[in-house]
Amino acid sequence: MSLSLIAFITLGAWIYLLFFRGGFWRADQRLSDVPAPLRWPAVVAVIPARDEADSIGAVVSAHLASDYPGTFSVVVADDHSTDATKERALQAGEKSVAPDRRLEIVDTPPLPEGWSGKLWAVHNGLQRAREIAPEAAYVLLTDADIVLGRDALRRLVAKAGHQRLAIASLMARLDARMQWAALLIPAFVFFFQKLYPFPRANDPTDNLAAAAGGCMLARADALEAIGGVASIRGDLIDDCALARRIKDISPSTAIWLGLADEDEAKSLRDNRSLASVWNMVARTAYAQLNRSPLLLAGTLLGMALLYLAPPLIALSFAVHGSVAAMFFALCAWGFMAYAYWPTLKLYDREPWEAALLPIAGALYAAMTFSSAWRHWRGRGGQWKGRSY
Repeated sequence: MSLSLIAFITLGAWIYLLFFRGGFWRADQRLSDVPAPLRWPAVVAVIPARDEADSIGAVVSAHLASDYPGTFSVVVADDHSTDATKERALQAGEKSVAPDRRLEIVDTPPLPEGWSGKLWAVHNGLQRAREIAPEAAYVLLTDADIVLGRDALRRLVAKAGHQRLAIASLMARLDARMQWAALLIPAFVFFFQKLYPFPRANDPTDNLAAAAGGCMLARADALEAIGGVASIRGDLIDDCALARRIKDISPSTAIWLGLADEDEAKSLRDNRSLASVWNMVARTAYAQLNRSPLLLAGTLLGMALLYLAPPLIALSFAVHGSVAAMFFALCAWGFMAYAYWPTLKLYDREPWEAALLPIAGALYAAMTFSSAWRHWRGRGGQWKGRSY
């Protein structure tokens, strides 16, 4: 296959992504204000936590400081933490100045076979939530490192009620400090949007479904209709699996997924080192490919064509001398940068950094192979001391 043909195919792929992939690259699905409901329904938050002493205090404090006008309770499901997670959560509850907020700490029983640790903690948290807040119309499923803004819950509930959503989810702003995170985190958000185009997920007539596990407001009756999180008990990519199950309840079931501003929802997870991002991706990347060697090979080939071929062909013009190949490659690289810019802008990065997406793509391809390698060695899905 000639370089010109490879470059032309790559250009065609980027034209497809720009115009026929649901406009994922625009990064325009944001939490807008809608009219408030006549009556604010009760909400209960469930937070699974395993060795989260560094962040759980700030997370619980933020929940208890919410300006939500209705009844709001918080359940922390402690998943056999070996640090001061439980103590920090209790301290945050004691310092709360909101007397109408209720905080419960649940000790998670030993992990049974077939469950992921997080979902088992969520399952037990939901059981306690039903006991203390049986009237709750919504359940906020969130993580122990996600801090919500004071008005985030209120705006999510208003949106869910106004648009009759079964799930309203926000992808929290991730930590993008320092060089590695600045290179990799915006790219991670871009790739997630490419894999799960938000506009398509938000279209009730489209069967694609997605959610961001750090902040998912789900209708309690929708959770009950699918049998709770027990229906996805072994899924490592549990947020999208839950969204898929709920969207499949009926043809009219609607869900919504958007990108959060820093003052709406942000993650306290430290991404400054390459290892932290690498482990986050390697934990689930091969599971995303259904642990298929063929899908892995296709993914690596596709990433090489999409992200590496354009700059390599363009920058090696002095070697191959093909004007057509260079032209197609430069156009593909330009479309790539153009598509990446809205996500970079979301993270307050500079326009020239869009040209670095091929480097991030190469690293994510390596992380994906690393995920498969870990699985083949019996160390797949490692997280918080467990391997799935």
